[in-house]
Amino acid sequence: MREIGCVACPRQCRALRSAEKGFCGVGEDIKIARIGLHLWEEPCISFGNGSGTIFFSGCNLRCVFCQNQMISQGGKGREISRETLIEEMLNLQERGAGNINLVTPSHYTEAIASVLQDVKHKLSIPVIYNSSGYDKAESLQKLDGLIDIYLPDVKYFSPELSQKYSGARDYFSVAEKAIKEMFRQCGYYQEDEMGHMRKGVLLRHMVLPSCYRDSVKVLDWVAENYAADRMAISLMSQYFPTYRATEYPELNRRLTTFEYKKVVEHARNLGFVNGFVQKRESASSSYVPDFDY
Repeated sequence: MREIGCVACPRQCRALRSAEKGFCGVGEDIKIARIGLHLWEEPCISFGNGSGTIFFSGCNLRCVFCQNQMISQGGKGREISRETLIEEMLNLQERGAGNINLVTPSHYTEAIASVLQDVKHKLSIPVIYNSSGYDKAESLQKLDGLIDIYLPDVKYFSPELSQKYSGARDYFSVAEKAIKEMFRQCGYYQEDEMGHMRKGVLLRHMVLPSCYRDSVKVLDWVAENYAADRMAISLMSQYFPTYRATEYPELNRRLTTFEYKKVVEHARNLGFVNGFVQKRESASSSYVPDFDY
């Protein structure tokens, strides 16, 4: 019988990743760009010694403003075995990581599920699925019971914007279904007595220059579908022009105080009380980690 090919993510490119690269830019083997303790996530995630981040190479989006483009689209990284990945997770735990943070994992859901089935019982810290939000709900179902915290982006509401800047006109319709599945598995934000996140969903949204009205629509959608006083959100101001963003005049600048303030005020008016906002100085390349695995 003819192989179907890869349908793990919404692209459903059907590449035979054992022999070729998928739309994501990687093959079947797990490819890693960085493993280490990371102090620049939200405080509830990067507390103590830091979040135990594992950055996967490749990505199923083509964001023109990607701050990690050297690994998401540039192919930087090293292939490792599933046994090595398990060892690295346990090593992060031994080094005092607050959690295991799987970054850009959408094109490796099947491999991750297999790895976690073997190692989850050895982990006393939460496992985080940290994605762009462009996830296939059916693939997420394979992770049910293996993920403690979902940390998805909600990048856009507008199909026009998601097509223009990320090459995915269906971004929001896909992310809407994915977040519903994430919420089914893990529910609302839960923290311990120290304020460290232990379970639930934390939605991220980075405000883009010239697009604050789209950000408002994203927040309206969240408030209409989830309890605003219980759903945790993280509003990010860390955008700076990089990669191909300079080709788009409207993106070739940093956020204004007015743009970010309008979005933050709207969130407060909607009743969001759990979550985080960033300081303006976070919009700097100095916060992008070195990808040197």
